[in-house]
Amino acid sequence: MSVIHRDPFCMFKNLVLFRIASGDSRLELSTIEASLAKSPFEPCGPTQERSIGWVPPRGEKHGALVEAVNGQLIFRAMVETKAVPASAIARKLEERVETLLQQTGRKPGKKELKELKDEIRLSMLPYAIPKLVSCWVWLAPQAGYLYIDSSTQSRVDDLVTLLVELVPGLSVAQLATNLAPGAATSSWLSTQEPPSSFTVDRECELMTPDDSKSAVRYARHALDIAEIQGHIQAGKVPTRLAITWDDRVSFVLTDKLQLRKVDYLDTVFDGRDSDRGVFDSDFAIATGEIERLVPDLVQALGGELASALR
Repeated sequence: MSVIHRDPFCMFKNLVLFRIASGDSRLELSTIEASLAKSPFEPCGPTQERSIGWVPPRGEKHGALVEAVNGQLIFRAMVETKAVPASAIARKLEERVETLLQQTGRKPGKKELKELKDEIRLSMLPYAIPKLVSCWVWLAPQAGYLYIDSSTQSRVDDLVTLLVELVPGLSVAQLATNLAPGAATSSWLSTQEPPSSFTVDRECELMTPDDSKSAVRYARHALDIAEIQGHIQAGKVPTRLAITWDDRVSFVLTDKLQLRKVDYLDTVFDGRDSDRGVFDSDFAIATGEIERLVPDLVQALGGELASALR
């Protein structure tokens, strides 16, 4: 197998795939740019716990919020959160309750305790250290796909909600296939015969679908062993399986049809266009690989479920 490409390219490492209406004329660069401009990123205020908005993808101050490369649109969200440790709130609350007890001879009720907790949290928020996370978003208008690069489901949900609110007429549905990823990868592991263009790598998680969620994980381990066959026969289903496509892109496929730990193999970036900037060249190469990978993956999963968006 080819060696993993170690270039500093950092986009599209954890992809959640969505369907949009392909070829929709409303999804043009100027329309998207005007829509995102309604919600630029602003840092959290003193008592604000969370802020989400858009920043220039190239990192240039006052730069464009949407970049177009080879007909693909890329934008970048920034999410800032502030949180006060629960232990700090608990200590302050205990002090407040003790003071109230000494002053009035009574303990606060549930409603008053909640109000005190909220008051303490708000008073401590201005001193909380903010956490800043960026998230790449890629829109492929002609192919009808939206890709969000995040491993946090709540962040993905928030970004989809924000985009639908901002962009007129945008409809989004998570990509779904006729064959569930867990069922497909279970067969690939059982038969050791993945579909053409795919190879099984050395990472896997299997879990029972019942409430016990009994799980077993393998890392850097051969997966063509009887032990794994036994887990599958006992009812465990793959929830994560590392695979490589066409000796070009490696990733972990989840049972939610998400692509985690996406990495490009050593030959992929050999074709860099020296006349283009690094941003444009790398973006064009990476999106070109994913655009060819996804249809093969969908076919391997029994084809795409019919969608009203198409």
